[in-house]
Amino acid sequence: MKNSIAVLTGAGVSAESGLGTYRDNGGLWDNYDPMEVASIEGWMRNPELVLNFYNMQRSKLKDVKPNAAHRAIASLQDKYDVSVITQNVDNLHERAGSSKVIHLHGEVTKVRPEHGRYDRDYSESEVFDIGYDQVCLGDKAPNGSQLRPHIVFFGEAVPKIERAIEIVSKADMVLIVGTSLQVYPAASLYRYAGNDTPIFIIDPAELKLSDRRIVHIRENATSGMQKIVEMLEKEENFTTFAPAK
Repeated sequence: MKNSIAVLTGAGVSAESGLGTYRDNGGLWDNYDPMEVASIEGWMRNPELVLNFYNMQRSKLKDVKPNAAHRAIASLQDKYDVSVITQNVDNLHERAGSSKVIHLHGEVTKVRPEHGRYDRDYSESEVFDIGYDQVCLGDKAPNGSQLRPHIVFFGEAVPKIERAIEIVSKADMVLIVGTSLQVYPAASLYRYAGNDTPIFIIDPAELKLSDRRIVHIRENATSGMQKIVEMLEKEENFTTFAPAK
């Protein structure tokens, strides 16, 4: 049986492809109020504004490509059972070749019918991929409802978090790449890893984390993932990386 790796990724992975982050200086939230364009309240107030915001994100995504970090993560599948758990709503992990990807916050290239406030009752069978097309106010699903972005808005539950917790809790190694660990509940996922499970965080910034399981690689996503790949080529036995007692 292959060793399993849970890879938790955030905006820093896609930033090197040219997609803007949200919280960094110059990020999207410097120019847009997230409560207007990415919250359930914003959607209820002005769905046209929200649709236009995600149309813009979809249009940008069409013109970018996966970078070396995406490809390095996908390459781990050759030897390991890899699950990517991402906060990103883009499709760059899939385009790089990763076959098991969980999008905690939804996918910008997909839409679903609006069912009402909080949308807890939608079915996966109602979600469909529109690629990079535009969605406008008045565009309806087969059931006659307005189409909405397949995005977990602020104020909505994260429906796939339980599956993500299960994957992390069973993983033999956890990699955290390109996320500032500021957005909950995703930021707490690594805490579900086993006591002897090695955890590697790739982030160029200084981090104040006291968990003895964590090894911090102060690199950006592409160079940090290259180090991980080289490390695993030299040593395939994960027990080597287990935290000291």
